[in-house]
Parts: sequence; structure tokens; C-alpha cells
Amino acid sequence: MNRTTDRPTVPVELLLLSAGYCLHPEFVTLRGGSMRPAAYPAGFACIRHPSRGWILFDTGYSARFRELTASLPYSLYRRLTPVRLSEEATAVRQLAKLGIGAKDVGYVILSHFHADHIGGARDFPDARFLYPQAAYDAVRALGPVRATRAGFIAGLLPDAFADAATPIEREAQAADPGEGAPFQGCLDLFGDGSLISVPLPGHAAGQIGLLLSTANSRVLLCADASWSSRALRENRPPHPAAGLVMHDRAAYRDTFERLRRWQAADPKLIIVPSHCRDYFDLDGKEVRRL
Repeated sequence: MNRTTDRPTVPVELLLLSAGYCLHPEFVTLRGGSMRPAAYPAGFACIRHPSRGWILFDTGYSARFRELTASLPYSLYRRLTPVRLSEEATAVRQLAKLGIGAKDVGYVILSHFHADHIGGARDFPDARFLYPQAAYDAVRALGPVRATRAGFIAGLLPDAFADAATPIEREAQAADPGEGAPFQGCLDLFGDGSLISVPLPGHAAGQIGLLLSTANSRVLLCADASWSSRALRENRPPHPAAGLVMHDRAAYRDTFERLRRWQAADPKLIIVPSHCRDYFDLDGKEVRRL
């Protein structure tokens, strides 16, 4: 595997949208927060690459999530994290309103395999799926009970996913995310510096973020390495109770601190958590651009 060097970064267009939201007591995701339920959008990113076309980073929820969580054990998932989603708010419907058809999406990059990130995956049957190998290996063989605890519902993935999708490690080049970045093992997905995966372990096995540059900003889509920008700014990681749904609590704390160090070293870097209302509209009606 070769390492990208001083090759110029290819800028992309970035749209931030959400497909549904879930409810949690705020204190679970923000230490010292309220006991009242707070709404967390299931954010996804739509990226236009100058030669690769439209690319999704995660997909949010879809109606399929409700269907697959109608009975035990998966219904426990829905009871613990109540979900709100209208059909108009699904990723495929929102993109259609923007003139982007399902067949226009050439790639779907998955940060990890929790249901709120893969919920709309089957709506893009012509896309090529890219994913971190460790993330899929951790869930692919789980039975229903253990899968529920891991937040994974296999029926949300396209048919023959294991055979048709591609681990990012198979083709990507090693990449340097830049000065001040305290993460190793980054990968240049297309070999042009446009999209660089960044390992962000802890919340889920193998979780990755995506580093990119637009015409105006340098952005890290950090998935669930933090639930909000406020948590990072104020150094308020989740309550220990959140560890019940984490793959590795110690790794989460380490990743969280590394993100804070990166932000301090590079104040212009915009870090976007997938469930942060600073960046994602709760009702899926507003598209935000960076």
C-alpha cells in the first residue's frame, strides 16, 4: 500500500442532511445534561466529487427500520431509542427533491453498522458500498440478541452485501491527514486526497470518520465519535451509562480526547458529529452546506 504524499487535495461539494431522529435523555450523551429527552438527528452527508459523482456518507433511518424492529428482540432497540421518521424525510426522498436520483449515487461509504447509519442503504441498489473491514467483521456473524445489543440489523443492508461491498482497506492508499492530526491508519479512498478515512474507534468497532475539503472549509465528518459539537467544545463526554452501548469505552475516551487535541491544533477544522443539531436539521427539511 502506497502513501499519498504532496498530491493536491481535490475539493468536493458537501451537503448535510438528516433522515429521521431518535430520542435520548440529554445527560446520556452530554455529561451534566438534562434528564429530559433530547432529539438527535440521524445525519448523513451527500458529497459531489468532480469525477466520481454523488457519494453518501451513511444513510440515516428508513421505514424499513420500523418494519424490522416490530418484534423481539429487535423491538428492544426501538423502545430504548424511540425513532421519529416521516417518509418524506428518508434519504432517497430528500435527494430526489434535490434532483439526485437513487441511481445517481455512485458510492455509499458507511462509517459503522449501527441501524441509524445503515437504515437507508437498500434504497441505493446501484451504489458501490465501501466500509471499514473491522466494523463489519464485528457484527456480521452476530445472532439476533447480540446484534440488537450491538445496534445492528442485518436486514437493513442490501442483499449479498458481504459479496458485493468493498472494504476500504482493500483498495485505498495510506494517507497523511495533515499536521496536528493525532490519528494513524488514515486511508485515501480515491487516491486524490478528496476523501480520507480516519479511524475513530470506541463507539463502534472499526468506526471511521471522513476528512474532506470543500471550496470554503476543511471538514471532518466524525460519525459518533462525539454526539455533539458542544460536547467537544466544553469537554463533556457522555455519561458512563452510554458505555452500555459502546464497543470500547476506553477507546471512545481516547478518540474523544484526540479530537479535542486536533481541534486545538487546527482551529479552522470543522468537526461534524452525525447527530449534532448545529449541522443537521431535525425534520430533514433543510440542507446545510459547508
